[in-house]
Amino acid sequence: MSALADHAALPFLPQRAALRLIGSFMVGCGVFLSGFVISEPAPYELIHVALIGVGFLGGLRISRNVAPLLALLLVFNVGGILSLTVMADLDVGPMYLAVSTFLALTSVFYAAVIEGDASRLKVIFNAWVLAAVITSLLGILGYFHAFPGSEIFTRYDRAMGAFQDPNVFGPFLIAPALYLVYGLLTGRPLESLWRIGGLLVIVLGIFLSFSRAAWALFLFCACLMVFIMLLKERTGAFRLKILVLSLLAVIVLFGAIVGAMQSQKVSNLFSSRAQLEQDYDAGHLGRFERHRIGFLMSMEHPLGIGPMTFSKIFPEDEHNIWLKSLTTYGWIGFISYITMMIWTLSTGFKYLLRHRDWQPYLMISWIVILGHVLIGNVIDTDHWRHFYLLLGIVWGCRALEMRHQRNLSRSAAIP
Repeated sequence: MSALADHAALPFLPQRAALRLIGSFMVGCGVFLSGFVISEPAPYELIHVALIGVGFLGGLRISRNVAPLLALLLVFNVGGILSLTVMADLDVGPMYLAVSTFLALTSVFYAAVIEGDASRLKVIFNAWVLAAVITSLLGILGYFHAFPGSEIFTRYDRAMGAFQDPNVFGPFLIAPALYLVYGLLTGRPLESLWRIGGLLVIVLGIFLSFSRAAWALFLFCACLMVFIMLLKERTGAFRLKILVLSLLAVIVLFGAIVGAMQSQKVSNLFSSRAQLEQDYDAGHLGRFERHRIGFLMSMEHPLGIGPMTFSKIFPEDEHNIWLKSLTTYGWIGFISYITMMIWTLSTGFKYLLRHRDWQPYLMISWIVILGHVLIGNVIDTDHWRHFYLLLGIVWGCRALEMRHQRNLSRSAAIP
């Protein structure tokens, strides 16, 4: 719908504005539904089928600035299709790759939407915050069994909100948490109250997920964001404000976590999960031994071994995105994935400190992607819907920057 507003020859500006508003609302709905994936196919898939279809049929275009992302994701999935040829029993393999291809299209869609209208970035992040607060509340209420049937929002005594896995629920909350932190550090005092409330809910959700990856991811991303903001802002007064508010935020969050720890149930599970190494990490055929064996095995299978095959050979899945790329998408997919990550992180870093309207969104997304790349060594981030959204945001901001540079060049060329 937004594409129609941008490209169709409409006689009245109010019609264009109405279509643009409807398009933004639908994009916001799509992002909001990413926080509710209890079963598959989820409403997220259904609405994005409509969004992608209407968007591209209506004239939403993939520019040359977004085309490399599309090409890399297509090559990545072609590697997955080739891996099907070595499977004796296809089983769920074709469906797995269909989901992979669909998520790739959502990433390209968001990049194109953002390039078409930079104001959609605010819509995306506001919708993400709303989804994060609601799904966090569900996880918190479920963890404490606040109402009958609330245990549906927990798994293994860990909060998972409206997700299927606490290890996906926790990382999903990181980007909206950073967005709220950024708003607290840079926004007006009158808006601080609702940001503090939302942040406390989200952080408690992260904590009660008892995902070590999510804990480490939040700590890493929050510290890196404050560091980047201190680099970007040159005035001493603003730097002092950031430091003071960051210290206050740490004190408040620490107090909230200490309060939650007063529950014996929370304290016992925290003591167990806080250990750096669990039995299933270092035991016989544990996580790290599976990684070693899996990488050696992948050297003998250039086309991979097929989707979901690794868990039929070993007790569990790969729990490593690099190994997952090798086993499920083959050497072709592995190379394209590494290329995509290097290109994404390098281009984001290049534009990280420039004064643009979209800089905060680029900064947050780039930081969270970097964090996901790091935790990808111990967890499988494939098929994480929010990760593909983050990719689309960074590439959409890249496209905005490239267009901005072209406009500057044209202006400079005019006498």
